[in-house]
Amino acid sequence: MAQLSRRHVLALGAGGALSAALPRGAAASEVSAEAHGISAFGDLKYPADFHHFDYVNLDAPKGGTFSLIPSVRAYNQSYQTFNSLNAFILKGDGAQGMDMTFAPLMVRANDEPDAMYGLAAKSVQISPDKLAYRFTMRAEAKFHDGSKLTAHDAAFSLTSLKTKGHPLIIVQMRDMVSAEAVDDATLVVTFAKGRARDVPLYVAGLPIFSKAYYASRPFDETSLDIPLGSGPYRVGRFEANRYIEFERVKEWWGTDLPPCRGSYNFGIVRYEFYRDRDVAFEGFTGKNYLYREEFTSRIWATRYDFPAVKDGRVKMEIVPDLTPSGAQGWFINTRRDKFRDPRVREALTNAFDFEWTNKTIMYGAYARTVSPFQNSDLMASDGPPPPEELKLLEPFRGQVPDGVFAAPFSPPVSDGSGQDRSLLRKAQQLLTEAGLPIKDGKRVLPNGEVFKIEFLLDEPSFQPHHAPYVKNLGTLGIEASVRLVDAVQYKVRQEEFDFDMTIQRFSMSATPGDAMRSFFSSQVAATKGSYNLAGVASPAIDAMIEKIMAAENREDLTVACRAFDRLFRAGRYWVPQWYNKTHRLAYWDQFAHPQKLPRYANGVGAPDIWWSDQAKAAKLEQAK
Repeated sequence: MAQLSRRHVLALGAGGALSAALPRGAAASEVSAEAHGISAFGDLKYPADFHHFDYVNLDAPKGGTFSLIPSVRAYNQSYQTFNSLNAFILKGDGAQGMDMTFAPLMVRANDEPDAMYGLAAKSVQISPDKLAYRFTMRAEAKFHDGSKLTAHDAAFSLTSLKTKGHPLIIVQMRDMVSAEAVDDATLVVTFAKGRARDVPLYVAGLPIFSKAYYASRPFDETSLDIPLGSGPYRVGRFEANRYIEFERVKEWWGTDLPPCRGSYNFGIVRYEFYRDRDVAFEGFTGKNYLYREEFTSRIWATRYDFPAVKDGRVKMEIVPDLTPSGAQGWFINTRRDKFRDPRVREALTNAFDFEWTNKTIMYGAYARTVSPFQNSDLMASDGPPPPEELKLLEPFRGQVPDGVFAAPFSPPVSDGSGQDRSLLRKAQQLLTEAGLPIKDGKRVLPNGEVFKIEFLLDEPSFQPHHAPYVKNLGTLGIEASVRLVDAVQYKVRQEEFDFDMTIQRFSMSATPGDAMRSFFSSQVAATKGSYNLAGVASPAIDAMIEKIMAAENREDLTVACRAFDRLFRAGRYWVPQWYNKTHRLAYWDQFAHPQKLPRYANGVGAPDIWWSDQAKAAKLEQAK
């Protein structure tokens, strides 16, 4: 019924070694020369004199309105509300879209796995030891008030984010030692020896704030004051908790730069906020917003029959998803004693009947997720680890489950009845072996307390998925319940790890790196606001993350990711749910987009490279 992208999806950022990148085939001796772009392993698709990205439409008109509800979140953002325009700290609920108002040093090319090209910085020069990065700033870069954007602003921004930013930003900037402005045009960023491979890449994509603006304002406080930006959009009208509009900056200094041509076409981008998914759908049918990616299979299958769909005013489109789908599931809070035994966690996996849920509730629209690298070649293959993976795993033999050295764990396939007796018997056996017997019809923990599980939820549309799961857990003697809370309470409880089990979905980069620490490492398992909801704290997993970050080529990266996958799946840290192999789009017929959408732009590229079709918009107005 629902793919958890609307409310809970998290972007697990791209990672990779930052090296001065040249077009494929360039001489290796030139790697440390001044370069116009960077990538994970030193290769770029576009040469220094490129005019525009291949996937944009240079003739796309400017203007019109694009309105939507959020589909991804980062840092302190909530998809159901906002009360702050500071979206890069822990406090408050940051507004969606604030990243559009700030220019970073470099921006992504969405037809390459991780390449970035200069925006506020026109080039970068990297020291031979790759620990010092000298960015040359663009002379034309400026803030929205006309003041010049300089290396001093960039140095202030990076230093402030490292010391006062959201905890996840601080974690990912751990290996950045300093950011210093030599002069207005030169920024030198220094990194620690043995730094994480993708930290410089992450740093290059962070927003640049005005040092002068924050001279009289606290950086780390929530505020509804509009911050001084430098990006293609500025904050326009907004009403906290309801909507926010971003207005295109008509005389923006970056409009005619190669990585920006054909992009940022809409005059206004507007985000609408709803507390309930069904209400949000009704808002779309009433044209309260214009674009919707549908994550609920029930709605896609049964409710897109309203008049505007039948007469063609609303278009429905299915776009293949060729990117890693990441992970979605119920994450188990292993910080709590009752979940420490992996046999208990495996029993919880056996109790969930995906096949019945998919068939009965979700119209057979989904495939089962088994790996955090789902839908990519980074997943471990069936069978025992091959020699190259075994080399990484062997030092931990005896410290990790024996299953690591066999076929990677996958959740069992049920008979689709909703109560597969064989799987429930296996779950009962696992619980008994873990020291949780049945007494007076109740499953009892080793300390004598009744085994209870509370599922933390902020989406009423997910309640049908929990009901059969709760019933099966009851068959095992476990008292399971669902606690539905509002968005604010949900965020607080997640940040403080005040839950038994809760749903999380995160999308994976094609080049995983340092961001994996935020989801899986022991160093953030106790960090408030961490994405490591399960409390994963495994030396072997930590070591494999280090291997992933240190990989010098894609082959080594793939091997390390597959070894990590075996370790994570063997830990039984989650009850995997499902994923969709396509993007289901619905929009009022007043937009157009490139025929071939870039693979790495969340699959659809909206709104950045879409545009308003004035003729279609006029036709819609006439049809009212």
